Amino acid sequence: MAAPKVAVVGAGVIGLSTALCIVETCPSCSVTVLSEQFSPNTTSDVAAGMLIPHTYPGTPIHVQKQWFKETFTYLFAISNSAEASEAGIHLVSGWQIFKNTPKEELPFWSDVVLGFRPMSEAELQKFPQHQFGQAFTTLKCDCPPYLLWLEKRLKATGVQMYTRKVADLWELHSEYNIVVNCTGIGAHQLVGDKKLFPVRGQVLKVHAPWVKNFIRDGDGITYIYPGIHRITIGGTREKENWNLSPDPGTTKDIFDRCCSLEPSLQGAQDIKVKVGLRPSRQCVRLQREVLSQGGVKLLVVHNYGHGAGGFSVHRGTAKEAARLVRECIAALQGASSRAKL
Repeated sequence: MAAPKVAVVGAGVIGLSTALCIVETCPSCSVTVLSEQFSPNTTSDVAAGMLIPHTYPGTPIHVQKQWFKETFTYLFAISNSAEASEAGIHLVSGWQIFKNTPKEELPFWSDVVLGFRPMSEAELQKFPQHQFGQAFTTLKCDCPPYLLWLEKRLKATGVQMYTRKVADLWELHSEYNIVVNCTGIGAHQLVGDKKLFPVRGQVLKVHAPWVKNFIRDGDGITYIYPGIHRITIGGTREKENWNLSPDPGTTKDIFDRCCSLEPSLQGAQDIKVKVGLRPSRQCVRLQREVLSQGGVKLLVVHNYGHGAGGFSVHRGTAKEAARLVRECIAALQGASSRAKL
């Protein structure tokens, strides 16, 4: 059969990295990225891009660890290359602190990040309201640079990118053999996934170049994540809230909470407020589906629902999605050779 045509719908970190993995593992494919929004207007552009996994209750821990390890290994190699600055990938050290000692003192990812250890008494003196902490070094992907770097890699391999709102996957069946759904929160409407819900996150991007270490409260709500040019401070986790407009009261609350952990942030300049909707569900939807309508079949691979943890596992889930695309191609080729008999 002719080169299989694959459409990837969505151009956040999941869509772009999935398209790249498909190109790398299926060089005979013709890949196109279709999205209503590209960087800097995606949910991924609001995210801090920190590699600190969030747990998916519906996914086995060993699978989550594998996704994280593949992503960490991939980004660590980029951080050690000449591409690091353009790709916006860098190591950052810091602390995760807890008001009470967590049940799980060693998270499943502790041996993937670098230098994981309990904080010393001396370090904890910096945080008088907290009694336990973990120190480690991890990676951060700054956006938009990382998304633009992925776009550049895709264009270099001949991938086409078009701004297009896809209202129904069936509208693609006459142009493409396989459709890969990486629409994040958009999948709620696009495929009617009622298990998917938004968790609204409001963050501030500020200029405070003297802050070098990340600080994350173990509750996951208050955090300070230094990037190359700006620091992301946050945040909120508001389930089922679809509002993309910044709330001024929330902005003040975030700023006050972060200043209580790092008082020098009082001097932060050039504060920009951003809001994103994390596409959350019990587990990432990573599966093949055959849609059929009046005897016509459409092969679909879903890769969405990464919630707050998309950057931490994006490369691992993209590799799995690319494997599912290869399975679809094999099914197509089998059908095409049977048709010839």
